[in-house]
Amino acid sequence: MSRRPAPRGRVAPDARRFLRSRVRPLTALALWSLLESAHTFLGGYGVARALDDGFLAGRAATGAAWLAAAGVGALLGGFALRGVFTGLAELVEPLRDGLVRRAVDQALAAAVADPARAADARAVSRLTQQTEMARDSFAGLVLTARSFLFTAVGALVGMAALAPVLLLVVLPPLLLGLAAFGATLRPMAAVQREALDTEEALAARVGEAAGALRDIVACGGGAAVTAGVEPLIAAQERLTARLAGWGAVRTVALGVAGRAPVVALLVATPWLLGRGITAGALVGAVTYLVQSLLPALDTLMAALGSAGTRLLVVLDRFRTPPACAPPGPPVGPPVGRVGRVARLGRVAAAPGEGAGVAAELRGVGFAYGPHAHPVLHGLDLRVRPGEHLAVVGPSGIGKSTLTALLAGLLTPDRGEVLVAGVPARPAAGGGPDPRRTLLPQQAYVFTGTVRENLTHLCPGPVPDARLDTAVTALRLRGLVDRLGGYDAVLDPARLSQGERQLLALGAAYLSPAPLLLLDEATCHLDPQAEERAERALAARPGTLIVVAHRISSAARADRVLVLDGTRAVCGTHAELPARSALYRDLVGMWGAGESVMPR
Repeated sequence: MSRRPAPRGRVAPDARRFLRSRVRPLTALALWSLLESAHTFLGGYGVARALDDGFLAGRAATGAAWLAAAGVGALLGGFALRGVFTGLAELVEPLRDGLVRRAVDQALAAAVADPARAADARAVSRLTQQTEMARDSFAGLVLTARSFLFTAVGALVGMAALAPVLLLVVLPPLLLGLAAFGATLRPMAAVQREALDTEEALAARVGEAAGALRDIVACGGGAAVTAGVEPLIAAQERLTARLAGWGAVRTVALGVAGRAPVVALLVATPWLLGRGITAGALVGAVTYLVQSLLPALDTLMAALGSAGTRLLVVLDRFRTPPACAPPGPPVGPPVGRVGRVARLGRVAAAPGEGAGVAAELRGVGFAYGPHAHPVLHGLDLRVRPGEHLAVVGPSGIGKSTLTALLAGLLTPDRGEVLVAGVPARPAAGGGPDPRRTLLPQQAYVFTGTVRENLTHLCPGPVPDARLDTAVTALRLRGLVDRLGGYDAVLDPARLSQGERQLLALGAAYLSPAPLLLLDEATCHLDPQAEERAERALAARPGTLIVVAHRISSAARADRVLVLDGTRAVCGTHAELPARSALYRDLVGMWGAGESVMPR
């Protein structure tokens, strides 16, 4: 992954505009912080006067009065802190709201520019994790920077009031440490930027893989997916080590700025006493350093080293959309021209369908893990050759698990799954099984001709007349013509999700496999296109099992299987309302105008 320039220069104009628009809360913060400066000033000055004018001079009452004045300063500081947090909210929340709006605008713009792209996991990261990261980092940075600034003013003014020569001893090591620390900010920002690039790229690849997991397993694409993810994980490890290295440099700088002034003051004590500096002034200077300035400096440097660089990087990502994931192997099954495309449903011939049963489940149980709750339990089902079966039920109830079992992608924990009278496990040798074709929700379209995308499930050449039959049955002529005809090479990235599903349905129609499994394979189509596709596939020789996206799909089927988590009920659309409360509710919602299944 190439390194990008540090983002400070690009963020600065937006930062200045934002701060100029928030003059009132900034003024309130400054006024409240002045009270903290008074607290700091009185803390060291009161101790010095208590010693020189009070206890060391034999006037205990005077010393006690100066200590009481220092105590009043502490009360003022606590009162000021309450006002600081009130003003902070007026500064921080508008920033978060603006970042949320910008993240949504960027995601919508990306979706409009590329409708075919699946949901962007990076947009989710920006909208959730990174907006909160920016909000928290900005709040912490404002608090610590404000505290250090006004604490430093109070401490330095106090030391100057006690004896200006104290500043000659304290300031050089303090400024040296600050300069060393400042030198680490720019490279740390660059590493933070690269780390966020890697994080978003990894989230995008994992999100794509999760959406196509069944298909990756079916087509043996696991190695390709691993090859795309492992370099990103290695990059995260490398960047973490680099951040740790810069963190060590920052710690050294913090030690110089935070401890060297105290050491310098102690070393210079004899010299200072020889020039008339009083013991009270020295104790007051140490009080300023140890109790006020150095704790504020520690907090500031820690915040700038982590929250500060992180804030710069995150704000820059909201200012300009993040780059795409770095080049790598595509997520999903290998794609290409005919002969190089591995598909579950690619077939060589269409065998008979067995003894009057196209597919059968006998007492099937399945759970995703030995201690997980069963998704299917004791399911019995027989699907006749030529039958059109719809499967309905709420999300997560086991509909996709059922199609995966029939496709041989999963093995039942109990019972048997048969296709054409033999076990449903994949064919020997790991090649495509000629008994069935599975169409998942994410349709396959690869870089190749329209003809190749329509015929890759067929064992040999397909004449134009047969292509025309499929195109006519599914009403794909307008799409095919728009793409340039059968021999035009298409770019999958320029197709919408619905157009991809239409081409995949055309390939399923031409497939000689006697069993078609559609797992919400029409979810991106409008109801009319979905009806045309299902009727055409049902009229095709063979058996059709459809995981229904709309209740209207169930109404068209010969039978409907209802999975409701407790028991499976199978019957016709007319029978089921009296036998299944869930189906009765689904039909009732359909009658009320709600056509899509609840998820």
